[in-house]
Amino acid sequence: LIGVIILAMALAEGTANDWLPLVMVDGHGFDPALGSTIYAVFAAAMTIGRFSGGWFIERFGRPAVLCASGVFAAVGLALVIFVDSQVVAAAAVLLWGLGASLGFPVAISAAGDSGPDSAARVSLVATAGYVAFLVGPPALGFVGDEYGLRAALLIPLVFVVIAAMVAPLIGGRRRAPVLVEEA
Repeated sequence: LIGVIILAMALAEGTANDWLPLVMVDGHGFDPALGSTIYAVFAAAMTIGRFSGGWFIERFGRPAVLCASGVFAAVGLALVIFVDSQVVAAAAVLLWGLGASLGFPVAISAAGDSGPDSAARVSLVATAGYVAFLVGPPALGFVGDEYGLRAALLIPLVFVVIAAMVAPLIGGRRRAPVLVEEA
């Protein structure tokens, strides 16, 4: 299940890395410079999500954070796909970026803690993630060439929705509070 989550979230992140400016230009009519600026907003949202994610993981645990990440990414993707408004599309990129930000690192961490032989588990899910990064965006390019890029975004949307649905099932240990003894 962790492999499914990492595949979906890596696909959502890789899709934005490769196609977001073009989706904004061709799919929503932005000027090319503004389309690239919107990608910078996505990258900033990813950065904010990764820097602030530790607090949420400590507070709510990995499964809840991965589920919320999937929901945020799904809502952002759905708004970009289905709403024909430049303002909504540009704002939705914030949700997409925040949602995608924690998927890969939190899933890798969860794989390491999920049972015996953590190196093999991390290797397996990392491979799934990197396959999604490498294969997903070019495959979406082929689909986008045939049906349009906004329609091609349905593929990562479906995967992210699945990730959000299976995230609560991964279990996960919350960190035990550290007890400090006074001397």
